[in-house]
Amino acid sequence: MGEQSKWSGRVGQWAEDRNIIGGSTAQHQLGKLIEEVGELATALANESFRELEDAIGDCAVVLCVIARQSGLDFDECLEAAWHEIKHRKGRLVNGQFVKEE
Repeated sequence: MGEQSKWSGRVGQWAEDRNIIGGSTAQHQLGKLIEEVGELATALANESFRELEDAIGDCAVVLCVIARQSGLDFDECLEAAWHEIKHRKGRLVNGQFVKEE
């Protein structure tokens, strides 16, 4: 694993301290992520900045836990995603980004 950010290190330690890493599975955490995404959808529907901020953070926490349970570094996952998209070209069509092939 690479160098973790201060944030992902704190989240990982929090999850270790509460036996979430060892006492749960990535599949269990996927259920939690789906629950958090539901809260994200509600926050967007309600146009609530406070709820939106909380829901985005909660989703990130669960993703960080899943990464750690899978032997991955959350920050390296973000970096890999960045390298995947940084030169991507495309356009917005009906509110959806369509990649150029």
